[in-house]
Amino acid sequence: MVHDFDPFALRISGDFGIRWYGLSYMMGFICAYLLIRWLATKQRAGMTAQMVGDFVTYAAIGTLVGGRLGYVFFYSPDLLTKFKSTFPFWGVLAVNEGGMASHGGMIGIVVAVLLFARKYSVNSLYLLDLVSVSGPIGVFFGRIANFINGELVGRPCDPSFPLAVKFPQDITMWPGQEPERLNALADVVDKVGVSRETWLELVGKFRFDGAARDQMYSIMTQTIDAIQNGNTAAKEAIAPLLTPRYPSQLFGAVGEGLFIFLVLFFLWRKPRKPGFIAATFVVLYAIVRILDEHFRMPDAHIGFQWLGLTRGQWLSIAMLTVGLILMFAWSRASSLKIPGWSRGHSIKLNRK
Repeated sequence: MVHDFDPFALRISGDFGIRWYGLSYMMGFICAYLLIRWLATKQRAGMTAQMVGDFVTYAAIGTLVGGRLGYVFFYSPDLLTKFKSTFPFWGVLAVNEGGMASHGGMIGIVVAVLLFARKYSVNSLYLLDLVSVSGPIGVFFGRIANFINGELVGRPCDPSFPLAVKFPQDITMWPGQEPERLNALADVVDKVGVSRETWLELVGKFRFDGAARDQMYSIMTQTIDAIQNGNTAAKEAIAPLLTPRYPSQLFGAVGEGLFIFLVLFFLWRKPRKPGFIAATFVVLYAIVRILDEHFRMPDAHIGFQWLGLTRGQWLSIAMLTVGLILMFAWSRASSLKIPGWSRGHSIKLNRK
């Protein structure tokens, strides 16, 4: 199939509207609030609805700030020194350039948990358990939004693979990676009102003419938008030119999101020591992410690294190491167990 999903759930005008990506974050935080409130009530944790709301707000800010800073420091530190005269002026704030990093988001959540625990004198490990069991729901919605946006695309796969997807967004990478393929787009752009002659002229000049390069990228964006808005002729014309890919975003939604949530939720049906759920999340996420990255293209400006692994895999290996250490340490702690959601014994959440 050729990917033709519109990133806007509701397009008001031009590039202004409600995007699926924003809705995914909202759905993740709403579900987290409902689940955490249910768990806190079921476990008689002594957290009021107001406290749960404040806690989710802390976690949301930690996710957004940590996710963005994580991308900047882990994947694109050049954004720290990138400034321009138009809004948002600083590369770090330009979330359309690179987006967010899940590993950074998790670090941000840990910081938010520690701040909340200190303010409200609540057991920080219990809070980490709560965000760990609810977080994968947000990951699930986020990966679905990644798929709708046509970002974080998968590696090339056999065309016969039943779930193979062709992403028109691939063409924006051709000028830098496969310029020899640009001429073939002449028949495609013709379907969105740009003549073959104009396109071929731009292709011939884009390497040394900045204005031609900008116009060429504008036409490619126009072509992608046209396909997303139902231009069947352009969709059919571009299909033979695109590379079939694994839907790695959907693999991530199932693995990093749904699978981990179901495992953690099932495990917490019984009493567990504080931190057990959080440590299990760290280990599971790291393992699943390492596997998922085998189907996902690495960031174009980073590529594959030592031993043929991606930056995401190396970060996950470090995460796995930390998770195993935490699991060992917290399992040996003498703290009382937290009741499972299938039981209703009260617990004391004094900060430790």
